[in-house]
Amino acid sequence: MNDTDRRHLTRCVELAETALQCGNDPFGSLIVSGAGEVLFEDQNRTAGGDATQHPEFAIARWAAAHLSPQEWVRATVYTSGEHCAMCSAAHGWVGLGRIVYASSSRQLTQWMDELGMPAGPVKPLAIGDVLRDSNVEGPEPSLSGRIRELHERNVRRQAGK
Repeated sequence: MNDTDRRHLTRCVELAETALQCGNDPFGSLIVSGAGEVLFEDQNRTAGGDATQHPEFAIARWAAAHLSPQEWVRATVYTSGEHCAMCSAAHGWVGLGRIVYASSSRQLTQWMDELGMPAGPVKPLAIGDVLRDSNVEGPEPSLSGRIRELHERNVRRQAGK
């Protein structure tokens, strides 16, 4: 992980903050070309009731529609939280390249447990447990506290506090 990776991950955390401000779960992601250009970014949009509106899934759909297979492989997806199984599968089916995440599924599971939240309907699998071949890096410790705080705020929001 280098300074460029950390800069993109910091932007993902900013997108997660925006998602939370809009009433969504705090997740944000972006895709960067092999040449280093940010091509598309998104945030979680689940507040409307569609639990599949994850930014990583949106990135996979966007990449399939706008990039060539050669560009997919050279791209890097950055995300505030490690992909869920659904998003990992979408990433794999499209054939996207490297994934870099700020916080892991394991961390999120631990945080939610500590906050007294019930487990979700999908098992929190690591990306490597879903994808046969993956180039994955994370978590980034310098961002963990900030991401945990977003999830704590989200739990308080959901509880009406």
